[in-house]
Amino acid sequence: MLEDSADPLAAGLAALSARDPATAAGHLRRAAASLPREVMNWVALSQAELALGNHGAAEAALEAQLDIAPRDVGALLTRGLLREQAGDARAASSFYKAALNQIAAEGGLPPPLVSLHDHARAYLRQAEGSFEAHLLEALGDELSPTMVEAVELLLGKRQLYFQQPSVFYYPGLPQKRFYDPAQFPWLEPMLALVPEMQRELAQVLASGAEGFAPYVRTPPNRPAPNSPLLDNQDWTAFHFWRDGAVVEENAARCPATMQALSHAPLVETPGRSPNAHWSRLLPGAHIAPHFGMLNTRLICHIPIMTAPDCWLRVGSERREWIDGVPLVFDDSIDHEARNDGPSQRVILLFEIWRPEIEEGDREAISRIFEAIGNYG
Repeated sequence: MLEDSADPLAAGLAALSARDPATAAGHLRRAAASLPREVMNWVALSQAELALGNHGAAEAALEAQLDIAPRDVGALLTRGLLREQAGDARAASSFYKAALNQIAAEGGLPPPLVSLHDHARAYLRQAEGSFEAHLLEALGDELSPTMVEAVELLLGKRQLYFQQPSVFYYPGLPQKRFYDPAQFPWLEPMLALVPEMQRELAQVLASGAEGFAPYVRTPPNRPAPNSPLLDNQDWTAFHFWRDGAVVEENAARCPATMQALSHAPLVETPGRSPNAHWSRLLPGAHIAPHFGMLNTRLICHIPIMTAPDCWLRVGSERREWIDGVPLVFDDSIDHEARNDGPSQRVILLFEIWRPEIEEGDREAISRIFEAIGNYG
């Protein structure tokens, strides 16, 4: 028979510590009935009930604890375990995920919870695999590329990226990584000049690549950029237009390239654009993930010298440069490039207006950046 106690909570904790769950449960039940809800040790009661096989009572105690402290890691993990044992996979996954997220946020885990934490992680991996198989079986194989991406986002296999320009954001534009080159018919006469541009590039490279200079440089009277490619020959540029002015010496050496650029509707802002150059990436070079300055332009790449294992990632989509295939993309979305192959890669790079922006807004945007350039 359970002995009476003036302090049933203390007696229950002592019995639990002595591994006497039956006595502990009796004291702790009396404590739960007499003490204010927020004073009661609901986790201790759940442990006692769980040791006696009273899963329903254990869950009720954990529910009370989570009402008071919704992010209690031990309560979340144990509630997940009880839901798992009850065959409720979705609820178990929810409690386990909440617990793991809280552990990640707090940055620590009490030693008694390590094994349950490891079990939760293993359970979630298995549950995610089962859910993926179930979902793919229901969908079948005939999915559009857009739906494939949507499903991969749902399953956590892809990261979601949005436009995040570092200087100027124009609202309402579609979150579109790459554009179809067929949308820009002026690319065709540019591509027709690729063989002549390749000959011009070969002549420049044969002369020791004179005219190529590190793309990342320290501007006059400004702090040096925080980039591992600062003044680095791994990523260099041979400029044809720079900050709105023709680079006469380079233009004279490469008339076919200048002719090709004459077909493109280059952005024109006094003192700032057009900008157009050959971009050269040497083997092993890595242009780290970054965002462009504004989302009102698109960056165009025309491959001049392709290389194997050399790639560009924009958002969650990765492409390689292929002969005869231009790339048109939004550089305000997180992007990077890397040359993992043995050969250098050279592309003709220039910028155009996004087609969704009307002429009046283009003029206003140009005035904004002209004014920024003239200020002070």
